Amino acid sequence: MSTATIASQQDTPSLKARILGTPSVGPLLVLVGFCVIFALTNPRFLATQNISIILQQTVIIGTLAIGQTLVILTAGIDLAVGAICVLGTIVAGKLVNLGYDPVLSMGIAVLLCTGAGLAAGSLIAGLRLPPFIVTLGILGILTAALRLISEGGAFPVRDPFLAWTGNTMKVGGFVLTYGILIMLALYGFVWYLLNQTKWGRHVYAIGNNPEAARLVGIPVRRHLLSVYLLAGFIYGVAAWLALGRIPNADPNAMQTANLDSITAVVIGGTSLFGGRGGLIGTLIGALIVGVLRNGLTLAGIDPLWQDLVTGILVIIAVALDQMSRRRS
Repeated sequence: MSTATIASQQDTPSLKARILGTPSVGPLLVLVGFCVIFALTNPRFLATQNISIILQQTVIIGTLAIGQTLVILTAGIDLAVGAICVLGTIVAGKLVNLGYDPVLSMGIAVLLCTGAGLAAGSLIAGLRLPPFIVTLGILGILTAALRLISEGGAFPVRDPFLAWTGNTMKVGGFVLTYGILIMLALYGFVWYLLNQTKWGRHVYAIGNNPEAARLVGIPVRRHLLSVYLLAGFIYGVAAWLALGRIPNADPNAMQTANLDSITAVVIGGTSLFGGRGGLIGTLIGALIVGVLRNGLTLAGIDPLWQDLVTGILVIIAVALDQMSRRRS
C-alpha cells in the first residue's frame, strides 16, 4: 500500500467519527436518555396516549423555535416570540368574535405578526441596533398593547376554522393533530431553505462573520431583514396552532415561550454565537423540552422547578458550546 493511500485513509474520518460529529447526535442521545429515565420511573410515560400528548404539547414551542433558530443562526436572539404569537391569537380572536370572516381574521393576525418581525428586522438591519435590545423593547410594547386590546382579560374563541389545527386523526395507536403536521411541514420547508438554497448559505455566512459576508458581496442587511420577516410569519402560524391547542385568547399566555424556544434551539446544537446549527437539532431540542416537562409533571414536580431545570439546561448547553468554540 502506497504512502499516499495510507495518508488518504488517515485523513478520511471513519463512519463512527462522522456519526458522532453530526451536531444533532448529541441532542438525540439526550432525548433518548430522558425517555429511558422517565420510562423507568413511571410506566405511564411510554403509553401511546402520553406520547401523543407530548407531541401535541410540543407543537407551539416547536413552531416558535423554527423562527428562533433562524434569528440565532445570524447571531441574534428574539425575546418577543411569545408576545408576537399571543398578538396573533388576540387579534384573530377579537376579529372573529366581532363577526369578521375567520380566514380573513387569521390572515390579518398572521400579517400583523409578520409586521412585528419586519419592524424588528428593520431596526436591527437598518439602524444596526442590538437584537437583544430591539426584541426586548418589542416584548414590552406588545405586553402592554395586548392587555389594552383584550381589556386585561382572556376570552374564548369558538370558531371552527381557528380551532381546526387542533382536530385529531389516528395514526396507529397515536392521536395526532393537524397542527403537528403543519409544524413538521414548516420544519421541512425551512430546512430546505437553509440547506439547499443560496439564501440559507448566506444566513450561515452572516452568522459566522457579517463583515466577511459583506466583503464577499452578500447583502447582509437585506438578508437580516428577510430572516426576521420569515420568523414573524412563522410566529403568526404558531398563533393559529395555539388557538387549535387551546381555543382561548389570553394576553398573559406563553410566559415561558421565550425561554422554552431558546432552550429548544440551544439544546438542539445551534450556537448562540451564530453560524452553526440546524433545524433537525431544533426539532429534537423541542422534543427534549416537551419530554422533560411531561416527565416531571408525571413525577409530580412543581412547574416552578420545571422552569428552574429548563434554565439550567440552557446554561449548560451554552457553556458546552463556548468550550467547543474555544477548542476549535
